[in-house]
This record gives sequence, structure tokens and C-alpha cells, in this order.
Amino acid sequence: MSGLRQPRPVTPAGILAHQLQALARQADSLPEVDPALRRGLDEACRLAAGLDPYLNRWSSPASPALRSLEERTRAHDWSAPGTGDGGLEQEMLSGQVEGQLLKLLVHATRARHVLEIGMFTGYSALAMAEALPPAGRVVACELNAAVAAFAAESFARSDDGSKIEVRVGPAEQTLRDLERTGEVFDLVFLDADKAGYRSYLDLLLAGNLLAPHALICVDNTLMQGEPWTGTDLSANGAAIAGFNRAVADDDRVEQVILPLRDGLTLIRRVDPTPSS
Repeated sequence: MSGLRQPRPVTPAGILAHQLQALARQADSLPEVDPALRRGLDEACRLAAGLDPYLNRWSSPASPALRSLEERTRAHDWSAPGTGDGGLEQEMLSGQVEGQLLKLLVHATRARHVLEIGMFTGYSALAMAEALPPAGRVVACELNAAVAAFAAESFARSDDGSKIEVRVGPAEQTLRDLERTGEVFDLVFLDADKAGYRSYLDLLLAGNLLAPHALICVDNTLMQGEPWTGTDLSANGAAIAGFNRAVADDDRVEQVILPLRDGLTLIRRVDPTPSS
């Protein structure tokens, strides 16, 4: 992969490391810098820049099928015609560490039926499929037919790809169709359009798609640090900030935000408190 464009930083830790390195370069251009300040800046750079590589190094490695899928995604020109509306990029890939966490969550919840809302090239779907038993199933919702076809090529090369059923079309309609046919899921991974997060969560909580002890995992809930640092939020940053507030105010659930990559929120539906 040496000839491929390296992903730009899109996580709070990656962006922080990039900014610190830029400050260090600026300090190098100054005629005189206090040695203690220089040492502190160097230590901060090492701390920030080393975090993600350390997580990658000591987390379980990705399978050959997942590594191949990642290489195909990194090598593809997402700006080329026929790949959608131009909003796709390799940085949308879940990657090794998040993929491994999703696999562990499948095992920990003993999930048999998994729902993914927003698939992209299928890394997270395939990671979860690898953790499912032979009779397990991932239903993956993807709006973009070209991206779904790209993912299907990788699934066809994996022994676990047959566990994945891709539904192409608007996710909200797919969720309603799944509920109408009586589908129930043990684990849900939500990584779709950020403006739609609240609607998707409401559909899950208000309907019958969730098993009694289902776990919902929501990606990008730190959104590059915008929810707590940005005064000029992007549309996605504003959507995530609003989503996080809404989840915290929703007495139907309890949740925790994990600072993994760009943020991953784990949500479970709680039993209503009996009235006294």
C-alpha cells in the first residue's frame, strides 16, 4: 500500500497530532525557543501521534479478507464518476481497531442477528460476520448501489461473506420493511448519514426491531472534536452534537461514549421505571 494516498486525520486524536506537529514545525523556524517549551512540545507530539499506531499494534490483527477489503478501499478513486454523489472517501472505512471491537461485541452479546445502517465498502459488516456463528446473519443497509456492488465483490472472496445480506435503498424505508416482516436484531451498528441518526434511533426504539437485550452502536459521535470545540460547526458536527444531546435526554436508554477513533456510542434500551 506504499503508493496509495495516506488517509487524512479524521479523528480527534489524529487531528490533535497533526496540529501539534504543525506547531512543532513552526517552532523549528523560530530563531530561539525555550528548551523546556521545545521538550514539552516534542512530548505532546509523541503522545498524540503514537496513540492510534499503538492501538493498532496491540489489538488483534484483521483477517486476510478484511485487509484485502481495506486495500481495495484505499486504492479506489472515490472522486471518479459512478461512485455516488462525491461525498465518499477512504476515510469512511471503519478499520482494524473498530472492526475488532465490533467483533468482540458480537461475541459478548452472543448476537445471531445483526443490523448495519450504513455499510460503505463493507469492512464493519464483514468484521461482524466473521464473529457470527454459521447460521448468523448481518443485514446491511446501503443507499449507494455502486458502493454496495463494490462491497459485494469483497464479500464474495470471504468464507463469511455469505452471512451478509445487503439491502440497497433509503435506510428508513428498509427499517420499516424489516419491521413489517418481523425481523429482530441483537446488535445494531449505525454509521449512516449523520442528519438521519435521530430518526433511525427513534425507529429502532419505538418499533419491534430490537431484541430485549439488544445493543446499539453508533459511530462518529465525537465528529472530529466539533461537538465540544467548534464555534462554526459543519452540518455533520451540528447533527452529531444534537444527536448526543437527544440521547442523553432520552429516558428510554442508557449510553456511554467511547473515545475510539471518531467516537463510538453504546446504547441500550432500559425498562421503564414503574410508577409509584
